Amino acid sequence: MLHTLSRSPYQIDLDAMLRNVGSEDAVLLFQDGVSGALANAAMLRPMLAVGVPVYALKEDALARGMVAQISSRVVLIGYNDFVKLTAQHSGQMAW
Repeated sequence: MLHTLSRSPYQIDLDAMLRNVGSEDAVLLFQDGVSGALANAAMLRPMLAVGVPVYALKEDALARGMVAQISSRVVLIGYNDFVKLTAQHSGQMAW
């Protein structure tokens, strides 16, 4: 399952999202969700703790002037990689 987060992690029930993330899943942050990828974001630690890859859409981080502050533990990807992630996962859950 690909879990996509397009809003700030502070605007969703992050605990519910994390309870639904399985070992074969991935998390993708895009639009305003990229704020959750900031190195100092309190919400990033629990996302990384579940042990699945966390990705952020580079174009959205660039548009918000955040690229330099993105955690090194988050993988920045482009639109082509977004499509590949979607194809690799059998389903998608938008949060």
